Order: sequence, then structure tokens, then C-alpha cells
Amino acid sequence: MTTISIHIKKANGHAAPGKLADAEIHFVGGELDGLKLVGFAVWRSRDGHGEDVTFPSRQFVSNGERRSFALLRWVSTRGAQDRVAELVRRAYCEHAESARKSE
Repeated sequence: MTTISIHIKKANGHAAPGKLADAEIHFVGGELDGLKLVGFAVWRSRDGHGEDVTFPSRQFVSNGERRSFALLRWVSTRGAQDRVAELVRRAYCEHAESARKSE
């Protein structure tokens, strides 16, 4: 059986405006044991309420336009991707709350 844990790395002073943290998904047990998936980011929501999560992607140029190709995509329903975003968002909120308590 594979379980995951989400590791949050707070953005430093050199991050893009609005970027709050990077996130990694670490796998324990099963076929993915010892691996991690990197490239997630937590951003301040554009409306200023809450956080948005972006997924790992690769940029490419098509017809002179820069585009992104998502590396982690859903198989049969979009809900799978939404669940991962919510897990990352929740881990970030827990991390931020823990940091506030320790100050």
C-alpha cells in the first residue's frame, strides 16, 4: 500500500510575487516508495481570499506562444486533480498555522 505525505517549503524572498510556498508529494510504501513528485506551488489567490495550487508542468512554444503542458493530469474525472490540489492547500494551511504558533 502506498501512502503520501506533503512537504511544504516556504517561499524565500526571491520568489515571484504572490508565491507562498513550494510543495512536494513524498511516497511511502508500494511501487513508488522512496520517490517524490516536485513542482507544485501554492500562490496567494488573485482575489486575495485563500490560496491557489499549481501543478508541475513543462513549458513549450507553439506558433510563437509560450504554453504549458501539465505533467500530472486526471485519468477519468477532474475530481482527482481537485483532491490533490486540496491536499496541498490543506498541508500549506497546517504548515502556516504551525509557523505562526512557533513565533
